Amino acid sequence: MGKLLSIWNFIRRHKYLITTLTFAIIIGFLDENSIMHRVAYAREISHLQEEIQKYRNEYNESTKRLNELTTNPEAIEQIAREKYLMKKPDEDIYVFEEDK
Repeated sequence: MGKLLSIWNFIRRHKYLITTLTFAIIIGFLDENSIMHRVAYAREISHLQEEIQKYRNEYNESTKRLNELTTNPEAIEQIAREKYLMKKPDEDIYVFEEDK
């Protein structure tokens, strides 16, 4: 009984400290909006923003390439030669592959 009474007296003397620590633990680690979750969400947001920027750059490059193809017939010939290995009748094509 003496041990229980001493624990009760400790709790009565330090009730504000115990309440504050309990609140900090709940908010910091256990809550769904905890600090740990917020850090993870911030990392995910930055990763997604980098991905968005990558796709925007890719879109801009593709748009430039499309505009070039619609206005420049030499660009169509270049793509036919590079991608599809087309050639004129009097030409020879040599394909070099890089070792990875």
